[in-house]
Amino acid sequence: MSSTTPQSQASMLATITTDLDKIAPRFEVQPEQIQVLQTPSEFYETLKDRISRAQRRVYLSTLYIGKTEHELISTIRSALQKNPNLKVSFLTDALRGTRETPKASCASLLAPLIAEFGDRVEVRMFHTPNLTGLRKKVVPKRINEGWGLQHMKLYGVDDEIIMSGANLSSDYFTNRQDRYHLFKSAELAEYFSKIHSGVCDLSFDIQPSAEPAGYTMSWPSSNSAPSPLASPKEFRSAASKHLSHLLTPSNSPKALSSGPSSTTIYPVMSLVPLLNTSTELPAITKVLTRLSQAPFHPATWTFTAGYFNMTQSFRRLLLSTRPASGTVLTAHPYANGFYGSKGVSGMLPDAYTHLAKNFLRKVRHDRLDDSIQLKEWQRGKVNEEGGWTYHAKGLWVTFPSAASSASTKAPAVDEDPSLTIVGSSNYTKRSYELDLEANVIIATSDPGLRRRLGEEVKWLGEYAKKVDESEFEKPERKVSMSVKLSMWLVRVLGGAL
Repeated sequence: MSSTTPQSQASMLATITTDLDKIAPRFEVQPEQIQVLQTPSEFYETLKDRISRAQRRVYLSTLYIGKTEHELISTIRSALQKNPNLKVSFLTDALRGTRETPKASCASLLAPLIAEFGDRVEVRMFHTPNLTGLRKKVVPKRINEGWGLQHMKLYGVDDEIIMSGANLSSDYFTNRQDRYHLFKSAELAEYFSKIHSGVCDLSFDIQPSAEPAGYTMSWPSSNSAPSPLASPKEFRSAASKHLSHLLTPSNSPKALSSGPSSTTIYPVMSLVPLLNTSTELPAITKVLTRLSQAPFHPATWTFTAGYFNMTQSFRRLLLSTRPASGTVLTAHPYANGFYGSKGVSGMLPDAYTHLAKNFLRKVRHDRLDDSIQLKEWQRGKVNEEGGWTYHAKGLWVTFPSAASSASTKAPAVDEDPSLTIVGSSNYTKRSYELDLEANVIIATSDPGLRRRLGEEVKWLGEYAKKVDESEFEKPERKVSMSVKLSMWLVRVLGGAL
């Protein structure tokens, strides 16, 4: 551990990592192997730069690639032309990736790469086993993703990987704020390559076609399970056998030979549509439970999710930490990507407003309103010039300092996080019961990396404003009965926001 870190904090960090060692694989890295990116444009330029210099492999797991992302595809095509040894694998969601068919779609955008480069390019689309038969026929395409998605965001190039919550479309490259961490670790990139490939083996295959859609989607006989549309139960059983071993601590590489590292990374996954267990929820539960106990109490934390819909159990764990200072950061309705959408999806910003109001009511009920605050992020207004949306998610934790741990006073203001979680999860019912999610927990005692994590919290909060319960009593923030009824109906039909 760093000599500049108080021993009490070093001890607390060691306790956390010992807990996580029992749940997920452990990867030791040097702090300079982690680069925290700040803006959508920096994310996009970094991604294109890495792809343009790729030597062996590019694997991209995402919800979807925007149907007009011709510049990104051109970058990938140039890399394939330049290097005959390069292979590229795409994994997206089948529902989201084919939604616009027979018009231009994610699938029709990618299929020409297969026609040009053959088996050097693979396009796979995961389909949830939760939406089949009659339910699939009656649920509108615009909201069918509420029954489960391929939601991982893994952007791997050779021996590096970017972990993010961002998808690959123009808004995520320009005016939709997210988080983006670049890891320069061959071991971590290889690990997530195995996760990516494992899910590809359980997904539909896309091939180019002269049909109006521009592609065909089929279930290869070489896949590791029967189709989720034909045999959902058998699909889950075979998928579990195929993937479950990848989530265990036994996947940890050998420790660094130079001695203990100040920084440890734990991949934590939620692949519940495929497996009976996940590692994300147990890991987060363990961390938050620790924060409610001495010597971790009272810690300081910031939690963010663009779509405010944490589960009741997650909310209970978060509030049970009774922090010295806790901040929940979410999107204002004007910064919600669904704001102004047609149909049912246009109700979602109001639904999240309703849930935020309930959260503040619970904070007040638990007498935590002096220590926990809710902030809404707004930068202009979506669909108007200069308007941004907010899509960041994650958790940052600062342990109490030696001086503050003996009292209930807040830690010194210059204390930076020792732990963060970054990835695709929104910490919702969908994340834990319906979607495929990939995240990492970073635990560090390195002052430089902690400072960079602290700076990340600050710049994400730059456009955030504290709100209280009175905000939701304003006429423009009132939530209609039709929105509440729609929320109930989605739950009854087995979906989630």
